[in-house]
Amino acid sequence: MAAAGLLRTARPWLSSFRPPASAASFAAARPQESSSAAAAPAAAQPPPHVEEEPLRQADFFRVHELFSRRDLLAARVHLGHKKGGRHRFMEPYIFGCRLDQDIIDLDQTMAHLQLALNFTAHVAYRKGIILFVNRQRQFAHLVETTAQECGEYAHTRYWQGGLLTNAEVQYGQGVRLPDLIVFINTLSNVFEPHVAVRDAAKMNIPTVGVVDTNCNPCLITYPIPGNDDSPMAVELYLKLFKRTIIRAKDKRRQMEAFYGLQTSLGSSPSAHPKIPLGTTTSV
Repeated sequence: MAAAGLLRTARPWLSSFRPPASAASFAAARPQESSSAAAAPAAAQPPPHVEEEPLRQADFFRVHELFSRRDLLAARVHLGHKKGGRHRFMEPYIFGCRLDQDIIDLDQTMAHLQLALNFTAHVAYRKGIILFVNRQRQFAHLVETTAQECGEYAHTRYWQGGLLTNAEVQYGQGVRLPDLIVFINTLSNVFEPHVAVRDAAKMNIPTVGVVDTNCNPCLITYPIPGNDDSPMAVELYLKLFKRTIIRAKDKRRQMEAFYGLQTSLGSSPSAHPKIPLGTTTSV
């Protein structure tokens, strides 16, 4: 069946609603939800310090603590495809070639993965919609389960054309596009790139994608050079994304509670020390 509601009508402050994710369908809010959201009181808006605080630090969510080079090596992230199938735009990310098999530079993988996780955390912190996309059948259940556990969405079936570029015609006015698309694999098959990569670029939707040595990284906003076929590597990617999203959402609730308490007490947030990540407040 075609996706009945990949895009849903909602205001930005309603994006925290996360129904269970499914393989090819997502929740679609009714048109009257937008009118009720418009009538919401101004007091429901978060304090400005909640939105501004993460932007003052380069790694506010400390995503560099989630993985190491040894983890990438153990998950076989460095193993690419055969040299004959190498894409010319992936050559800067290749460390060398052994037994006619490309070896990916893990130093570059670590840097790009940290950038991708950091951006994903900021999107989740601001209650954005994150969509996981994967076309490999052997990882479909794992991707769907991961998206559901972190309160986001997944699409692991055939991608119907126009889900992003023709959304208003298919689903009506006022639909909301995903704020971030995460590609576990950027190819639909061995030869063709995923249609959603091109459509997301047309609609200016930021993307995070794992790109193997036979992929084209040009249309991905945050490419992650690495193996996209090994089960161990895919499990590592999904675990990192899930932990990053959950950490960002927990931090959002913590910051809202902290600054909400200060506002209720009538004190200035700038007069109090910053809360380190992982601490709790007594509310």
